[in-house]
Amino acid sequence: MSQMCLALDSEISTRHLSCLETGKAQPSREMVVRLAEALQISLRDRNAFLVAAGYAPLYRETTLDQPEMEAALAALHLLLKQQEPYPGIVVDRYWNILRSNAGAERFLALFPGCSSITPRNAIRLLFDPKGLRPFVANWETAAARLIQRVHREVGANPWDKRMKAFLESLLGYQDVPSRWLLPDLDGAASPLLTIDYRWNNRTLRIFSTLTTFSTAQDVALQELRVESFFPADESTRAVLRRERNGRKGARLDLAS
Repeated sequence: MSQMCLALDSEISTRHLSCLETGKAQPSREMVVRLAEALQISLRDRNAFLVAAGYAPLYRETTLDQPEMEAALAALHLLLKQQEPYPGIVVDRYWNILRSNAGAERFLALFPGCSSITPRNAIRLLFDPKGLRPFVANWETAAARLIQRVHREVGANPWDKRMKAFLESLLGYQDVPSRWLLPDLDGAASPLLTIDYRWNNRTLRIFSTLTTFSTAQDVALQELRVESFFPADESTRAVLRRERNGRKGARLDLAS
């Protein structure tokens, strides 16, 4: 971004911006926020911006169990419920699973041992030899895409030691290719990645979408993602629907 563009977006003169860059002028708290908005950086980074300029952080980081998160939590529950009969999960910035719908639990139950793994982490589940990894037919392709996503997060947030440690732990799993140690800046990706699961002599093909809060003013809320999983073919769709109906039938039998 050029100095001219940043000055225009921040509604200040290029001279004043130059003085801020060289340290000849010190920004006010309001100026730090204005520059952060113009740069479109995350709320977490905006807090880091403020601290670096000598000011207190502006944005809170609130857990989902706090009363002020009631409306957001209700929205998350609605999204997960509407995703049925397909899997849906809520993850934080480190892909820890904070919430999941019944469809996600049914899907994990298809693969022995996966539903009992704790703590729940969406990416670790795919990398762990005791998790979903043995059941993924295209594991190397899918895992390579995910590891590149984590590489991008580390590159964009070099101050985040926890994210870096998360990447290193993923790279430490057995049989992870050494070429994944570096980000792939040139690799061309297919338009839509599916993860192909082996199950009962058939293949379940799944892809996902991510939903975020577009107007979040809380660090944790801005970083939350709802990952919704969808069948990529009719055969997979039929299995997921049948699993839901089968569980309903089992409950009715128990009730009678």
